[in-house]
Amino acid sequence: MVVRTLGFVIVRGLLALVGLGPASDAKDVEIAVLRHQLAVLRRQVNRPRYAVADRMLLASLARLLSRERWKVFLVTPATLLRWHRELVARRWTYPPTGPTRRGLPEATVEVIVRLARENPRWGYLRIVGEARKLGVAVSATSVRTILRRHGLGPAPLRSRKGPTWVAFLRAQAAGTLATDFFSVETVTLTRLYVLFFIEVQTRRVHLAGVTAHPSGAWVTQQARNLLLDLGDAADRFRFLVRDRDTKYTSAFDAVFTAAGAEILKTPPRSPRANAYAERWVRTARTECLDWILVWNATHLHRVLTQYLAHYNTARPHRGLGLVPVPVPAADLRIVGERIERIDVLGGLIHEYRRAA
Repeated sequence: MVVRTLGFVIVRGLLALVGLGPASDAKDVEIAVLRHQLAVLRRQVNRPRYAVADRMLLASLARLLSRERWKVFLVTPATLLRWHRELVARRWTYPPTGPTRRGLPEATVEVIVRLARENPRWGYLRIVGEARKLGVAVSATSVRTILRRHGLGPAPLRSRKGPTWVAFLRAQAAGTLATDFFSVETVTLTRLYVLFFIEVQTRRVHLAGVTAHPSGAWVTQQARNLLLDLGDAADRFRFLVRDRDTKYTSAFDAVFTAAGAEILKTPPRSPRANAYAERWVRTARTECLDWILVWNATHLHRVLTQYLAHYNTARPHRGLGLVPVPVPAADLRIVGERIERIDVLGGLIHEYRRAA
């Protein structure tokens, strides 16, 4: 388009010089400039927006211009026909007079929006589980619709396909205990190691200890302490799942075999074989540790103790039907209309309950 317009202006100027054509006047130059501006706009705007007055003016002028000349303009005959169809559709569109579908109660919408705004890392199912604790029955689809209507997007969702080991652990969940380590860097860049145990069936996590120097003797002693804390409940565990870390010595295994548990070692470099423990580590990091500066081992132990009190008693678990465990059925009864928020770890984590 640029080459054609420029060529037109040059040819007209040359013809005018030799006297073989009409001299270029201001009108011809203006038309050339307008055509070039129109070409520039076409490259920058895919679909221009027209007001009602613009449509009326262009539709009226269309009667004065031949069909062959319309290709140089933004509005085409197809555009005029589409405008006419829209007018006809609006002419025959009437407001609904019959009964309409009722939406969710306004109180339910307020609860969902509040949970989503105060907890931006919660996904749809996490909100459904927390709302269920408050006596609000809502589906994940309804939560998504409510959040979209209020301009709130979904939390990042991460899917994980479970391997064969996961299926085996689910079948043996009632008597399976898993253990693992994870590390935390302090403010002074001191690396601390956390030893924990998780009950696969109930997702209850036991904090065994925190140390900067995990040795085989220390790990073995933490295992003895755990069995003492469990008491008679330790007899229900038939399997202990662990990796092949050298800190798990033969003395460590002997503590559990003496209690009647069989040691199941995961394959080398296969963290998914200990999926429940690995999943809890990710949860602890994303919900707690990634948002706190740890000063020392005492501080880390205190933070994890508070977080586990929330995790073991108040947090809904997706693998358990979005209910907190262990919570007796009587504790889920509705005792009031007002929703009360409980701050954990200084407000980093929120819990909700009905207040009397």
